[in-house]
Amino acid sequence: MTITRIGSEPRPSSAFLTVDPDRNGKQSGFVMIPHSPDDDAWGATAVPIAIIKNGSGPTAILEGGNHGDEYEGPITICDMIRDLDPGRVQGRLILMPANNVHAVMAGKRTSPVDGLNFNRTFPGDPRGTITQQISAYVSDHILPLGDAFLDLHSGGSSLDIIPSAIIEPTDDPALHKRNVAAVQAFDAPMTVVISNLGEPRTATAAACRAGLVTVGTEMAGGGTVSLPALQVCRRGVANVLDHLGILARDEPQAERGGGQILELPGASAYVYATADGIFEPFHANGTKVSAGEPAGRIHCTWDPTRAPATLHYSADGILYGRRQPGRVRPGNCCLVVAAPYKGVLS
Repeated sequence: MTITRIGSEPRPSSAFLTVDPDRNGKQSGFVMIPHSPDDDAWGATAVPIAIIKNGSGPTAILEGGNHGDEYEGPITICDMIRDLDPGRVQGRLILMPANNVHAVMAGKRTSPVDGLNFNRTFPGDPRGTITQQISAYVSDHILPLGDAFLDLHSGGSSLDIIPSAIIEPTDDPALHKRNVAAVQAFDAPMTVVISNLGEPRTATAAACRAGLVTVGTEMAGGGTVSLPALQVCRRGVANVLDHLGILARDEPQAERGGGQILELPGASAYVYATADGIFEPFHANGTKVSAGEPAGRIHCTWDPTRAPATLHYSADGILYGRRQPGRVRPGNCCLVVAAPYKGVLS
């Protein structure tokens, strides 16, 4: 597979790497970012990284722990770091299982150090907060090394999502075609185009701007490890690396996905809480739903005289994601609907 790489000059940074990206074999180390909090005058935030390199070939970057309460991707990457024989690799793997490391250690979506969502900080700031410095290092020093980027997400503690591979939109038609091919190679039960309402500060948006073939995932969630989703993640990563020509599969993999590509149809995809209370959903994930149909109710159980607030869908499609905690407040995302993709794939 031919892959085009686009590089850029890095901004000055005090961060440094303890492994050599150009050395053959397997190395494990850290991106070290000097960090001087109240209890550590000359300390550092250590973001784990492993390099597995063998000869020439494409470079794939695998990111996990973008959010600290998403687990299937990091487990998959850590298994590769421990178990993968470098002799099987043709090219290079850059494996980063816990990029939002403080959030990963806390089991939280956002960093407890600065309160930021790592996936809303790209391209980062090498002189900013710790989270901004991590995303800046990934933007300036890691992405330019790569030809492909796999960003392995799950639904986190607040959402349960149908396991799926994600297409990140791009204005580059040639890159879009390569992204679609790589995401279809992942062969998840569902393929979904997600633009995050045009949000440019995500890791996958940054990877597309850098010209990398980009694959995202959403692997179940609910703050737990889903064994079926973990199997989908492991198999899908192996499929994509085989597609890229970096790591051949041990045996052919039977097709699993249904072939249909869905998308989140803008703001109408989301059903938001309108009241403070307990959310009762009316449907299970995968159910066909229609715009205007009742979607669920919010109960104020501490005031039983108050009638429940009924929520409604705003789009036709299938129920793709459902809020996991029952407790909601106004503005919480309760439900997500995916609809057939109307864009151009090639």
